[in-house]
Amino acid sequence: MIKKEANNKARVFRHKRVRKNISGTKECPRLDIFRSNKEIYAQVIDDVTGTTLASSSSLTLKLKNGGNVEAAKEVGKDIAKKCKELKIKTVVFDRGGYLFHGRVAAVAEAAREAGLEF
Repeated sequence: MIKKEANNKARVFRHKRVRKNISGTKECPRLDIFRSNKEIYAQVIDDVTGTTLASSSSLTLKLKNGGNVEAAKEVGKDIAKKCKELKIKTVVFDRGGYLFHGRVAAVAEAAREAGLEF
């Protein structure tokens, strides 16, 4: 239990360090990723007004297993589709303090393949 809390504390510290340097605007919002053991979530956020423009998750897509790479790819495709509907072409990618591999990288690659630029 203590190791789990320490790992999350380190992740939050990394996320705060990254967030000092990146910010989303209306023209180029921030694509934020959050992953839990069972699900994965993605949001497109305009930091100037503090609003969420689009969101997608393995929960809203009602995927059978939301904690794997295939589910992350589906979330990436869905968030890119929603961005296209809002006429958003470019985003700033925020990995949320997680390492860029596995599910986080799968969301990014699927969003790029679906036409989102970052």
